[in-house]
Amino acid sequence: MALSVRTAGPSDAAVVADFNIRLAAESENLRLDAGSVALGVAALMADPAKGVYFLACEGDAVLGQLAITREWSDWNNGWWWWIQSVYTVTEARGRGVFRTLYQHVIDKALVSGDVVGVRLYVKRHNDRAKNAYRAAGMVDNGYEVFEGVLKS
Repeated sequence: MALSVRTAGPSDAAVVADFNIRLAAESENLRLDAGSVALGVAALMADPAKGVYFLACEGDAVLGQLAITREWSDWNNGWWWWIQSVYTVTEARGRGVFRTLYQHVIDKALVSGDVVGVRLYVKRHNDRAKNAYRAAGMVDNGYEVFEGVLKS
């Protein structure tokens, strides 16, 4: 069966929150607070200015997700879309779930007319994810990410 992509809605919040918890555990060995994640997912879904989740589905089964948030670029007079919360269920890995989601994002970005590019960040040693991103056509832009954490 072919994969389809749809925008997540409030009825998908539990699946998205579960995927985010799995993602943190698998990629960063972090145990997230389920209540906090549920509130964060609900907040994003309630406010399109915060972002949007896209789901890759096979029939009624949700196989993967990603979120898009936006960053204004004064250098380029346009938006960078940031891909976040990328997750594919274990049994669907290697089947093009990320590639399908990524192409959906690229198609939407091209139609919007004001997006200058799409970015994501990845843990330095997450080679499996890096390989998937490269296979989808993404390239390492040479930047490293630094942060100042205000809330743990």
